[in-house]
Amino acid sequence: MNTSHPPALPDPHTVLGLSPGATAAEITAAYRRAIRDCHPDAPHPDRDRLAAVIAAYRQLRNYAQQSTQAHRRSTHSRDIPVRVHPHTTPPAPDMRAGPVQRHPDRT
Repeated sequence: MNTSHPPALPDPHTVLGLSPGATAAEITAAYRRAIRDCHPDAPHPDRDRLAAVIAAYRQLRNYAQQSTQAHRRSTHSRDIPVRVHPHTTPPAPDMRAGPVQRHPDRT
């Protein structure tokens, strides 16, 4: 019988250096900063940290998407289809140019 448990994942906010109430923009900015530091093309790449940063960002983004969808369902909102009709006449060009005249005294 195997009683070993998988290692506990670190808190995604801690991995990205964020407070628990971070906004989506703050999460994205912290993710991009962390990726720049540990990316394989960086001067001192860190593959383990890279994997942790990607996992933390994925977890936070999934949570944000699920909570946004739950909020939409709770407010009874619904998508309303919108049809866009093409113009019946093509729009006029922004600028019209006449014939070009060449002046013999100018070169």
